[in-house]
Amino acid sequence: MQDRERDQAGQLWSDGGWLFATPTGGPTNPRADYDEWKRLPKKAGVRDGRLHDARHTAATVLLLLGVPERAVMGIVGWSHTAMAARYQHITEPIQRDIATRVGGLIWQDGANRD
Repeated sequence: MQDRERDQAGQLWSDGGWLFATPTGGPTNPRADYDEWKRLPKKAGVRDGRLHDARHTAATVLLLLGVPERAVMGIVGWSHTAMAARYQHITEPIQRDIATRVGGLIWQDGANRD
Protein backbone atom coordinates (compact mmCIF):
# COMPACT_ATOMS: atom_id res chain seq x y z
CA MET A 1 0.00 0.00 0.00
CA GLN A 2 2.83 2.34 0.87
CA ASP A 3 4.49 1.68 -2.50
CA ARG A 4 1.25 2.73 -4.19
CA GLU A 5 1.07 5.89 -2.06
CA ARG A 6 4.71 6.64 -2.89
CA ASP A 7 3.96 6.36 -6.60
CA GLN A 8 0.87 8.56 -6.29
CA ALA A 9 2.66 11.19 -4.21
CA GLY A 10 5.53 11.49 -6.69
CA GLN A 11 7.77 14.42 -5.78
CA LEU A 12 5.68 15.18 -2.70
CA TRP A 13 6.87 11.90 -1.10
CA SER A 14 9.14 12.42 1.89
CA ASP A 15 10.86 9.13 2.76
CA GLY A 16 11.40 9.11 6.50
CA GLY A 17 11.52 5.32 6.76
CA TRP A 18 8.28 5.22 8.72
CA LEU A 19 6.49 1.89 9.00
CA PHE A 20 3.20 3.77 9.22
CA ALA A 21 3.22 6.96 7.21
CA THR A 22 0.91 9.57 5.77
CA PRO A 23 0.04 9.34 2.05
CA THR A 24 3.06 11.58 1.38
CA GLY A 25 5.50 9.59 3.54
CA GLY A 26 5.55 11.74 6.67
CA PRO A 27 5.01 10.50 10.22
CA THR A 28 1.43 9.86 11.24
CA ASN A 29 -0.21 12.08 13.82
CA PRO A 30 -0.35 10.19 17.16
CA ARG A 31 -3.96 11.29 17.64
CA ALA A 32 -4.94 9.86 14.24
CA ASP A 33 -3.28 6.56 15.20
CA TYR A 34 -5.21 6.50 18.48
CA ASP A 35 -8.50 7.30 16.73
CA GLU A 36 -7.88 4.54 14.17
CA TRP A 37 -7.10 2.06 16.95
CA LYS A 38 -10.36 2.92 18.73
CA ARG A 39 -12.28 2.52 15.46
CA LEU A 40 -10.90 -0.96 14.68
CA PRO A 41 -12.27 -2.94 17.68
CA LYS A 42 -15.63 -1.21 17.29
CA LYS A 43 -15.78 -2.13 13.60
CA ALA A 44 -14.74 -5.72 14.40
CA GLY A 45 -17.42 -6.00 17.10
CA VAL A 46 -14.95 -6.79 19.90
CA ARG A 47 -14.38 -5.14 23.25
CA ASP A 48 -12.44 -1.92 23.41
CA GLY A 49 -8.92 -2.11 24.74
CA ARG A 50 -5.78 -0.08 25.10
CA LEU A 51 -3.36 -0.09 22.19
CA HIS A 52 -0.69 -1.18 24.68
CA ASP A 53 -2.77 -4.31 25.45
CA ALA A 54 -2.44 -5.31 21.80
CA ARG A 55 1.31 -5.49 22.33
CA HIS A 56 0.81 -8.07 25.08
CA THR A 57 -1.60 -10.00 22.87
CA ALA A 58 0.78 -9.97 19.90
CA ALA A 59 3.72 -11.14 22.04
CA THR A 60 1.63 -13.94 23.58
CA VAL A 61 0.32 -15.07 20.17
CA LEU A 62 3.91 -15.29 18.92
CA LEU A 63 4.74 -17.39 22.00
CA LEU A 64 1.76 -19.68 21.27
CA LEU A 65 3.01 -20.06 17.69
CA GLY A 66 6.43 -21.10 18.97
CA VAL A 67 8.23 -18.18 17.36
CA PRO A 68 11.80 -18.06 18.73
CA GLU A 69 12.35 -15.30 21.28
CA ARG A 70 15.03 -13.64 19.16
CA ALA A 71 12.58 -13.36 16.25
CA VAL A 72 9.88 -11.99 18.58
CA MET A 73 12.36 -9.37 19.77
CA GLY A 74 12.91 -8.23 16.21
CA ILE A 75 9.20 -8.16 15.39
CA VAL A 76 8.07 -6.15 18.41
CA GLY A 77 11.22 -4.05 18.77
CA TRP A 78 12.59 -5.32 22.08
CA SER A 79 16.26 -4.74 22.82
CA HIS A 80 16.37 -6.98 25.93
CA THR A 81 15.12 -10.52 26.44
CA ALA A 82 13.69 -9.46 29.80
CA MET A 83 10.83 -7.86 27.88
CA ALA A 84 9.52 -11.35 27.04
CA ALA A 85 8.76 -11.92 30.72
CA ARG A 86 6.80 -8.68 30.80
CA TYR A 87 4.81 -9.11 27.59
CA GLN A 88 4.49 -12.85 26.92
CA HIS A 89 1.96 -14.58 29.15
CA ILE A 90 1.93 -18.32 29.78
CA THR A 91 -1.59 -19.41 28.89
CA GLU A 92 -3.45 -22.54 29.99
CA PRO A 93 -3.00 -24.22 26.57
CA ILE A 94 0.76 -23.67 26.85
CA GLN A 95 0.77 -25.14 30.36
CA ARG A 96 -1.22 -28.19 29.17
CA ASP A 97 1.13 -28.70 26.23
CA ILE A 98 4.17 -28.57 28.51
CA ALA A 99 2.58 -31.04 30.96
CA THR A 100 1.69 -33.42 28.12
CA ARG A 101 5.18 -33.25 26.65
CA VAL A 102 6.86 -33.76 30.04
CA GLY A 103 4.47 -36.64 30.79
CA GLY A 104 5.29 -38.23 27.44
CA LEU A 105 9.00 -37.93 28.15
CA ILE A 106 8.73 -39.38 31.65
CA TRP A 107 6.25 -42.15 30.89
CA GLN A 108 7.32 -42.86 27.29
CA ASP A 109 3.95 -44.16 26.10
CA GLY A 110 3.14 -46.04 29.30
CA ALA A 111 6.50 -47.70 29.92
CA ASN A 112 7.87 -47.63 33.47
CA ARG A 113 4.48 -46.78 34.98
CA ASP A 114 3.83 -48.21 38.46
